[in-house]
Amino acid sequence: MMEINFKTFVLNRMCLRVLAILHLVILPLHAQVADQFSWADTLSLQYRIYPNITYLVANGYESKLDVYVLRHAPEPRPTLMYIHGGGWTGGNKENSILFLLPYLQQGWTVVNVEYRLAKISVAPAAVEDCLCALRWMYRNSKEYKIDTTKIVVTGHSAGGHLALTTGMIPASAGLDRECFGPENLKVAAVVNWYGITDVVDLLDGPNTKSYAVMWMGSATNREEIARRVSPLTYVRKGLPPILTIHGDADPTVPYTHAVRLHEALEKVGVPNRLLTIHGGNHGGFAPAELVKAYSTIREFLSENGLPI
Repeated sequence: MMEINFKTFVLNRMCLRVLAILHLVILPLHAQVADQFSWADTLSLQYRIYPNITYLVANGYESKLDVYVLRHAPEPRPTLMYIHGGGWTGGNKENSILFLLPYLQQGWTVVNVEYRLAKISVAPAAVEDCLCALRWMYRNSKEYKIDTTKIVVTGHSAGGHLALTTGMIPASAGLDRECFGPENLKVAAVVNWYGITDVVDLLDGPNTKSYAVMWMGSATNREEIARRVSPLTYVRKGLPPILTIHGDADPTVPYTHAVRLHEALEKVGVPNRLLTIHGGNHGGFAPAELVKAYSTIREFLSENGLPI
């Protein structure tokens, strides 16, 4: 398989600025920006990167993922499954690489997933794809050092929504039939960055969003489909721990989506936490807020047996 040197992803000025923030969040606070080149050198020596592996072919489209594997790992590793955002209508996995760095620094395996966008196939295709990516991870766990008991799924915006559906949707929903198999798909935790939790809410009324309307398309049963792909539909006992991070001034995904999910999970006793970024927009959080967010992720995962 093709291998890429990690430094090709980070050696430019903009990347180093963001990398500095993430470095300070995950590593001890005395770390300095000047250390970033040595860290990139270290990661390029520590990791093999396998890009653009096809995990599903549907509607004539090849959905792909990238895998980052620690060299010489003696055993399966805790694994991050990252799903990019873009309102189900845009975005790509390559633009999300910097979000992977804190987990790579800790020696995790990382799987960076793309999926069918609305221009390729409308809902529920993206949800189906991500469930198939998870099944691919199970089926290829030995080769890529994936500990299937320690998979954390995360994403931003639409990626947060897809992280939630990947971690919450049961086999009985039938949304894994594009890649049907015997594996009992589970994740150990979900980290949801301002993801949509009620798609129906975005189709009509004061919270209507064009990206949601485009993703649903013109199906006459679009509300039924929207409920079928809404995380709030699947709240029940026994779900994995769920952390949600959301700004209360978010104009793109209503903050109420985070609150409603948190309240519903509390009601059925699912371990969860809602970190509110006061005055926070749709991402673009200040460095201090990012530090707070990543510190909370670290605490939450550690509390649930997933040290980072």
